[in-house]
Amino acid sequence: MTSIPDISLNDGTSIPQLGFGVFQIPPAETKAAVLTALELGYRHIDTAEMYGNEKEVGQAIRESGVPRDDIYVTTKLNNGFHEPDKAREAYQLSLDDLDIGYLDLFLIHWPLPTLYGGDYPTTWNALAQFKSEGLVKSVGVSNFQVDHLERLAAETDLVPVVNQIEVHPYFANAAVRDYGTEHSIATEAWSPIAQGAVLDDQVITEIAGRVGRTTAQVVLRWHIQLGHIVFPKSVSEKRIAENADIFDFELDAESMAAISGLDRGEDGRRGPNPSVFDWIPG
Repeated sequence: MTSIPDISLNDGTSIPQLGFGVFQIPPAETKAAVLTALELGYRHIDTAEMYGNEKEVGQAIRESGVPRDDIYVTTKLNNGFHEPDKAREAYQLSLDDLDIGYLDLFLIHWPLPTLYGGDYPTTWNALAQFKSEGLVKSVGVSNFQVDHLERLAAETDLVPVVNQIEVHPYFANAAVRDYGTEHSIATEAWSPIAQGAVLDDQVITEIAGRVGRTTAQVVLRWHIQLGHIVFPKSVSEKRIAENADIFDFELDAESMAAISGLDRGEDGRRGPNPSVFDWIPG
């Protein structure tokens, strides 16, 4: 597999631009999928406590034979643990379940502005404290909108290293990405192929035919050239390998513009709107 480039983060660390995501992979299938990804050269794994598969991710990492320091691991704060003491409890639970020694990146999974009195800055300060204590190398956020980020900037001292948000050709999420660029917050794109919805799009199909690649490879390459960090998910060894085979070709400016032109604004959003999302696992 072609070498995966790193993205420099605002705290002096770096993160592989392509990773392997485990969202919606059943726990019983997670260990094998992560082992396959690591065998194929992936060195960035993205999970979350709410995915229910942290233990299996950790098992795969420990059994892979790949040195721990060569693997970048992200997990996320459960929505039910936003109070500082609970956040610390959740962090320790994730660390214990993964059982890999340390975390590279810990994120607030959702801002939940309609819950906890809307006090996500206090939750962010708790994560900043974890970083200052050396419990985690880097901290960031996920699904934060511009107003959420502006509030963090006004009320707290630490800038998130990343914001993990929904981004794909049908939902460019441009305002949030632009804010990140202006403030040195890297964009991580979840649902990078819109859960497969963009793969039959005629524009993308035509570009794939011209460059001799799959439609998924074309869309992932679009993300890479925009500077996004991406972590596609699959349990198929063939697809896992194909998703990483995107660093030996380039889309021209016309193709990039055509894919970006597919943006449908809010109508293209497939996941929850972070401004109103308030789900807490039962």
